[in-house]
Amino acid sequence: MTGTTAPAARPANPRFSSGPCAKRPGWTLDALSDAPLGRSHRAKVGKTKLAQAIEDTRTVLGVPADYRIGIVPGSDTGAVEMAMWSLLGERPVDMLAWESFGAGWVTDAVKQLKLSDARVLEAPYGEIVDFATVDFDRDVVFTWNGTTSGVRVPNGDAIPADRKGLTICDATSAAFAQDLPYDKLDVVTFSWQKVLGGEGAHGVLILSPRAVERLLTYKPAWPLPKIFRLTSGGKLIEGIFKGETINTPSMLCVEDYLDALGWAKSIGGLDALKARADKNLAVIARFVEANDWIGFLAKSADIRSNTSVCLQFTAPEIVGLSKDEQDAFAKGVASKLEKEGVALDIGAYRDAPPGLRIWAGATVEASDLEALMPWIAHAYEAQKATLAQAA
Repeated sequence: MTGTTAPAARPANPRFSSGPCAKRPGWTLDALSDAPLGRSHRAKVGKTKLAQAIEDTRTVLGVPADYRIGIVPGSDTGAVEMAMWSLLGERPVDMLAWESFGAGWVTDAVKQLKLSDARVLEAPYGEIVDFATVDFDRDVVFTWNGTTSGVRVPNGDAIPADRKGLTICDATSAAFAQDLPYDKLDVVTFSWQKVLGGEGAHGVLILSPRAVERLLTYKPAWPLPKIFRLTSGGKLIEGIFKGETINTPSMLCVEDYLDALGWAKSIGGLDALKARADKNLAVIARFVEANDWIGFLAKSADIRSNTSVCLQFTAPEIVGLSKDEQDAFAKGVASKLEKEGVALDIGAYRDAPPGLRIWAGATVEASDLEALMPWIAHAYEAQKATLAQAA
C-alpha cells in the first residue's frame, strides 16, 4: 500500500480520542432529556439516579455483591488518589509503573505521601513489569491498561488469592473492555469518559471487603481532605456507595452515564463490549501486519491493549531520525489526518514515544477503523514526501 492517492471512503465518525472517548453509536442530545437539571442531587430523583448508576455498573461489570461501588469526584485520578491517601501506609507498598499515569502514582507515593517503604518497579513503554518480581504481601498499586503505552495486564494469575497486601488497580481504560478478576483486586477505579464514552469529571471507586476492613482498622498518619474521606467516626460513610455522592455531581453527566450503561446492557453487556473492542483491535492488527513501516508499541500480543492502541513508525528512515525529528514526523501525520477530518486527537501522548494512539474501545465502530487505515497510509506517505523535500 503506497497511500499516495487519497482514499475514497472516510470514517463516519472521526473521533478516535483516548479520552474523552467517542459517544455510543446513535447518541444524540435527546439521550439526556430526562436529566433532573436544576434539582439537588440529594433530592429523591437525584439519589435515585445515582443509585441506579451504581447498580447498573455492578450489573454490566459483574462486580461481586459484597464489593462497594461509589461515585467520586475528580475522574479516575480522584478515585485513585482517594484510595492511596486512605489506604496506603499500613504496610510496605510496591508501586508498578510502565507508562505516564503509573509514574504519576509513583510520584504520589514517594514524593507526596513520602512513604518510607515504597519499592518502585518500572518497565519501559511497550512492556509491563514482571509480576513474578512483585511482593503481594505488600500493598501493590498499578494500572491494568496503560492508556498512554497501549499495554495491558493479560490476566490476574500472578496475584495470589492469599495475599496479605491490598491490590489497588487503576483500570480506567480497561473497565468495560477487558476481564478484571475482582477476587484478585481490592480497589478498582475508572472514569466515565473512557470505554463507555461518558462525560468527564466523575470517577468510580470499587472496594473489596478487604479494602473496607483496612479503612475501618487503619488511620493514615497524614490529614485527609474532606473530599478524600471515606470514613467518619470509625465507620464507613455508607452514603457514598448508595448515591449520596461526595461533592456535587453533574446530573447531566449522570444521565449520560446511565444512557451509556443502558446501551451496554442492550447490546449484550460486558461480553459484547469486549467483543467490540477486540474486533476493533483486529482491524488495526491486520493493517500493521500488512505494512512493514508501522508497528505496535507493545511488541508482545498478549499484553496489547484493545482500547488505547499505540503505534510507532518503524521504517529505517524514520527510526534513524533524532527523537525530536521522529516526534515532528508523527505529529505531522496526526495533523494531516485531523485536517482531512478523518481522525481527531490521535497523536501519541506527550510523554510516550512518538507515534499514534488510536482509541478502539466499544463505542468505536469497526467500519470507521476500516476506513481510517488507508488514510493513515496516505498521511504517512504525504509526510514522508514533506520530509524528503525538507532534506
